[in-house]
Amino acid sequence: MKNKLTTPIKILLSFVIGLISCYLIYYLMDVILNGFFADWFTNNYIITRTGIDHATGKNISISEINWPAFKNLIFTSMIILVALVSILVVLISHYYARREVRDSITRTGQYINTYMTQNEADAAEIFPADYLELSAQMVRLKASLQQHQQILQDEARRKDDLITYLAHDLKTPLTSIIGYLSLLDEIPEMPSGQRERYVRITLDKAGRLEDLINEFFDIVRYNLQQIVLEKEPIDLQYMLIQLTDEFYPLLSAQNNTIELNVRDGLAIYGDPARLARVFNNILKNAIAYSYPDTIIKIDAVLTGQQAVISFENRGRTIPQQKLTSVFEKFYRLDEARTTSNGGAGLGLAIAKDIVTLHDGDISVTSDNETTIFTVSLPFFN
Repeated sequence: MKNKLTTPIKILLSFVIGLISCYLIYYLMDVILNGFFADWFTNNYIITRTGIDHATGKNISISEINWPAFKNLIFTSMIILVALVSILVVLISHYYARREVRDSITRTGQYINTYMTQNEADAAEIFPADYLELSAQMVRLKASLQQHQQILQDEARRKDDLITYLAHDLKTPLTSIIGYLSLLDEIPEMPSGQRERYVRITLDKAGRLEDLINEFFDIVRYNLQQIVLEKEPIDLQYMLIQLTDEFYPLLSAQNNTIELNVRDGLAIYGDPARLARVFNNILKNAIAYSYPDTIIKIDAVLTGQQAVISFENRGRTIPQQKLTSVFEKFYRLDEARTTSNGGAGLGLAIAKDIVTLHDGDISVTSDNETTIFTVSLPFFN
């Protein structure tokens, strides 16, 4: 470890340097410049007068110091010397302070780098005692970074799993489509009833294939697409009525119905295409996980300056530990790929991002086989 000079030693060293500098200046003028200083001093501070030598009675020249002028010289010299020494002390102190700051930053950087690059490092062993506050902050920062890294790793793993599953699942409907189309092509005289059944099955498989391909597109586009909102006033009642009409075929498949309760004239300010996607994703999720022959309730009310839209469905209760994950990317409530429920696990994640961009909020509760998704958006007055 480097030796450090204390402040008194620094001051003493500066004073010595100042004296040496003064002597060098004197030596330069008096010796090297051939008595320049002596001549200057004699001309300005020595008085020569005529006097009588009492021993011989003769007139003689007497030289003596001009004390008033010499005292002014001493006083002025001391002021200049003090000023020079002070300036020198300030410069030296500034230099040492800058070097100390630079060294301190370097040491701090080394401590941080060592702690952050060693996974099992103990902050108390790396940071000195006088770095206690910094070490505590680094412990919190490292824990946060590790948590974020774990989330990204889990997300990447789920994404890779989904792509693998989707690639495998694409083969099933495609094989069926090719098989049934081949039968239709090879047997032109096939009975009409059987032909209609094969065409219907082929169409269903083609629809499933389209859904899987759309999931692939969602996965690819999610991180590449920058969402830019184009806001305008939106009639919320009209939007939700139109949305429920579009889902009639999907609702009919399980004999579900929608009960819509929206206050007349309730309007919000936002991007209609983006918000339609939010409500679409939530309603699609509600239908997919609803019990057959049940009612899906959609309510929209005004609370303060917020329009609150809720989607309530009867279905299997979502476990509490999964509620915190439903808005994560590539997370599916139904982890098994044996059913057609759910997609790439992006619908609710996209919905949350869009709602957040609208300065709104989205949440979910699930209890006693009742799940409610709630969206709060700024009210347009």
